Amino acid sequence: QVQLVESGGGLVQAGGSLRLSCAASGGSFSVYRMGWFRQAPGKEREFLAAISRTGTSTGYSDSLKGRFTISRDNAKNTMYLQMNNLKPEDTGVYSCAGARTGYALRIDTSEVNIWGQGTQVTVSS
Repeated sequence: QVQLVESGGGLVQAGGSLRLSCAASGGSFSVYRMGWFRQAPGKEREFLAAISRTGTSTGYSDSLKGRFTISRDNAKNTMYLQMNNLKPEDTGVYSCAGARTGYALRIDTSEVNIWGQGTQVTVSS
């Protein structure tokens, strides 16, 4: 079973940038459609971005308005989320996830087979 570990979270000022990483181990990373989710304090987990198994196609939540970029490197078994122009409302726990089936560039939590433990991102105003 593939295990996922996120890194790269932290405290950043509004307008700053962070790059999150999601490292996979213990199995075949490339068979998973991958995505990033966020859970803000007091809110439900929300979908942010997804990437196809080969990394050639991506999809994003409309709420991001082009500030985030998802990518993956299957040779390194790693997925990334580049976050620019961060805002206080981006604060939350960011989790990576993988779905073995399906092809859509949006992942519902019901489709997820594996989750990372999450990394905290805090954006100060």
